[in-house]
Amino acid sequence: MRVSSSRTTRAHRGRSLASVLLTSAIAVTATGTVLFGRPGTAAADPIEDCTATTGAIVAVDFGPWGGGVVRGCDAHPTTGMNLLLKAGFTTAGTEHDGPAFICRIGSSTFGNGVQYPTPAQEPCTATPQAEAYWSYWIATPGQQTWSYSQFGAAGQKPKPGEVEAWVYGATSLGGETGGPTFTPDSVRAKNGASPSASAEPSASPNPSASPEPSSSASPSASPSGSASPSPTAPPAPADPAAAARWLAAQLVGGDHMENWAFEGPDLPRTALTALSLAASGTQDPALRKVVAFLQAHTEQFVFPDGAGSKPDSRAAALLALVAESTGGNPRAFGGRDLLADLVGHVCEGQGENGKCTAAGDFHGASSPWTQAIGVIALVRGGVTVPAAVLDRFQVLQCADGGIAGSMIVAGGYCESDPTSTSLAVIALRAAGGRAEFVARAAEQLGAAQQADGSYVPYVGASGDVGSTAMAAQGLRASGQPARQAAAKGWLNTRQNPDGGFFPDEWTPDSDVPATEQALLALTGQDFATVLRDLGGTTTPQPSRTPDLAKGARYLTDPAHLIDGHYYDALPGFLWADYGLTIDAAFALAATGTDDAALRRIVDFLDHQGADGNGRTVNDWTSIGLPEAGGGSIGKEALLAEIVGRDPRNFGGHDLIAALDAAICAKADADLGCEAAGNYTWATSVFSQSLGVMAQLRAGDTANAAAPIAYLRSLQGPNGAWPSLIPSTGDSDVDSTAMAVMALSLVPGEDAAAAVDKGLAWLAGTQAGDGGFPGAAGNSTNSAALAVQGMTLRQGTYAARIAKAVEFLADRQNADGGFDVASSGQKGSDVRASTQALGGVTGISFGTLKRDLGSTPEPSPSPSPSTSSSPSPSASPEPSTSPSPSASPEPSTSPSPSASPEPSTSPSPSTSPSTSATSSPSASPSVSSTAVATTTAATAPGGTTGGGNPVGGNPGSGSGGDTPAGGQSGSQDSSLAWTGTEVLGLVGPGVLLTAGGAAVLIALRRRSDATGTGRHR
Repeated sequence: MRVSSSRTTRAHRGRSLASVLLTSAIAVTATGTVLFGRPGTAAADPIEDCTATTGAIVAVDFGPWGGGVVRGCDAHPTTGMNLLLKAGFTTAGTEHDGPAFICRIGSSTFGNGVQYPTPAQEPCTATPQAEAYWSYWIATPGQQTWSYSQFGAAGQKPKPGEVEAWVYGATSLGGETGGPTFTPDSVRAKNGASPSASAEPSASPNPSASPEPSSSASPSASPSGSASPSPTAPPAPADPAAAARWLAAQLVGGDHMENWAFEGPDLPRTALTALSLAASGTQDPALRKVVAFLQAHTEQFVFPDGAGSKPDSRAAALLALVAESTGGNPRAFGGRDLLADLVGHVCEGQGENGKCTAAGDFHGASSPWTQAIGVIALVRGGVTVPAAVLDRFQVLQCADGGIAGSMIVAGGYCESDPTSTSLAVIALRAAGGRAEFVARAAEQLGAAQQADGSYVPYVGASGDVGSTAMAAQGLRASGQPARQAAAKGWLNTRQNPDGGFFPDEWTPDSDVPATEQALLALTGQDFATVLRDLGGTTTPQPSRTPDLAKGARYLTDPAHLIDGHYYDALPGFLWADYGLTIDAAFALAATGTDDAALRRIVDFLDHQGADGNGRTVNDWTSIGLPEAGGGSIGKEALLAEIVGRDPRNFGGHDLIAALDAAICAKADADLGCEAAGNYTWATSVFSQSLGVMAQLRAGDTANAAAPIAYLRSLQGPNGAWPSLIPSTGDSDVDSTAMAVMALSLVPGEDAAAAVDKGLAWLAGTQAGDGGFPGAAGNSTNSAALAVQGMTLRQGTYAARIAKAVEFLADRQNADGGFDVASSGQKGSDVRASTQALGGVTGISFGTLKRDLGSTPEPSPSPSPSTSSSPSPSASPEPSTSPSPSASPEPSTSPSPSASPEPSTSPSPSTSPSTSATSSPSASPSVSSTAVATTTAATAPGGTTGGGNPVGGNPGSGSGGDTPAGGQSGSQDSSLAWTGTEVLGLVGPGVLLTAGGAAVLIALRRRSDATGTGRHR
């Protein structure tokens, strides 16, 4: 992750907009008075007001211009930025980045107040080169050496007795060279008298003024658009873990199912049981035995007519899904290439002894159910589905939009079947395209729901578990969460005390087929998303893991999360940092430990809640304006998708339509378009990747084609992606991790090859201690993103993942938060913590899911109080730690694998989505997973990192760690974070100060001047 403020190497775009702000600068006095004009200088506190135990001293070295070291004091420091200003210094930023990046410093005690470097030496138009810039250094009380600051000055909180320094010149990446020539002790206060006025004013809004929305406002379960009511008080949730235990107990010999109707193993039933056990995430020993049994019986299953016959499509599809859902290889399962068996045997016409009903059928497909799972298996295996196979569904669609229950031919009698319809919706959404077909099928599926939430297998029947469970999966995939909740509510009443589900009112005993489908529905998964990678248990596991529950408590501490959002750390700065807010939501969705806090954040955004200055998330994204950026809109849409909200109706806007409108038709500097397929003002690979993931998760496949092609074009010969757009030729860990996560959602062998090549490069950058190179050396954020990326191929990179998880565990502090990096200044940082918490779980942003339901709760208060805020608890309760294995046992510890562990008693409102691009995770639990955050500033010379940005020092290269004005360490409200890169969601942020207070004018993206231009 990049370290701090707003530095990029991209040419400044739209200077006219920035100049408006720069020529009419706004500042806020300590009393809140708004001033117009250039930033002023606060009256400096007398130097004697700072002692060895109170206040803080800052020293600025004007040696390069023939001056000396000038000291200043702030008796009540709040941030490093305000320490510099209240100590009597003046600052100026760059035209590109605004005052948030310190380009010049002046003092009335030297050179008559001239700010240095002078315009002749450095124009301060764009980010200065790494060879000459103001770097920022810290020495805590008692520390005898300087530490290169990993934080931005606006996020750095000086300790009593601390000294800070600003020096001009060249500083190496990690601060190994280029530090102050004077010692901390030479400028430190020596007197011991304490100023009488010792009360330190708090700049944070009062967390007590942040009432938590009532947990009683649960999402409506009534089916959308239907007159049929849904249960007003949902029954107690079912227990998927108990269902899995019952199902595993039905295995004959512990490894297969049998059927009373014939002798020998029931191989189709055994394969379906494997998929359901994978969804549960709690029966790995049994699942391993079942998979091994199927591998041993593959030939028997695939060739029921004997050797030399054509493969059975149902068998090939089911076995391929078992392989794909358990981390195996569908091209080498039981000695068969199952994907070739499918794609190589598509009917060209009717005949072949009844094995082909019509052209486009998979050979031997006797039902639309088989046709659909064949499509899903090919998509999951990265194989392009033959057009004829997809075209076949057009004939199978009835007049009402539903799908027939049999393989009819054109003109045949067509009666819609809920199971066929649901599977067709899941399959066609996964394959992409045919939006009208999917919409009609989804509409019919919703309309067929009964008043009690159930589905009937045919007209006149009563509701049954099989039809209802399959329909729940289709409803989730088609974005009908209210109807899905109603169906799950009905299923909750069908579980027997032994854990199994009874199929219908006439059959009270627990039933294997009913229990199989109920498990998938209740854990929020389907055949397109279920994943329980079994490869991890035989590979190295980390010896220590972060405590995710403790980390989540750090994030939700009222000193940080206020009224459903986060604020910049600047005193009196009441502009919410929407990028950080969404990042925290991603992290909470990943850990699954605090749905109440997650819901507060989501509802605040969805209701368009306003911050202390009346800004909403729409002001942050600039949606509908020429300055709107694909990365920021994509990030917001991704959050909606992750929590089960509709991205086409979130925050008062259709975010997917806005993304479509943001796709560049050609290069156009006025719109921030580097090339066709780039999103407007998406100036980083991070932001481009966010937009792609949001579109694909929404099923907007056709429109996403150009952005996908452009993202792929940015991959370098070595497999890596650069940090910025246009490419600067660098190779960046964070960007590569984001790009492979986005491309992993794209079907086809070419995309899979690009992912493999990117991951090979990524893995090769790992350091000996398990970390990955970021802005400040081995970065917490970069390591977390790398875990997410490598988990896409966990079987290959399990050993490296284990080392990275141990690295992250070592970065966690007693309060639950995480350091920015392994070296340099220590201390928990909110941004770094959001990235670490989500990243260590290993779930891709493209698949993370934590379904909160569709109905927003009441909007929180729009503005925070200004009273003091309590500090985070120093002794959070112990909690379990995440397991890095791909197949965690039913403990409460999340795994970095893409298959999070389901809770033993999940709430029906928290089960993940089953959309084609949704998370493979099962129902949420303390160990559910994924997503993260941090910030960054572009460093001199095009790198990002900690430097003079009002928060950080340059020269950090690609990794990014925390930005200016950070929350609990650093943040920049103009930066949106998502994993480990700056999203560059806001244009030039103009930070102007007076009287020790500050305000950032977040000018929408005319300059992509936030951080490295990355969307976080």
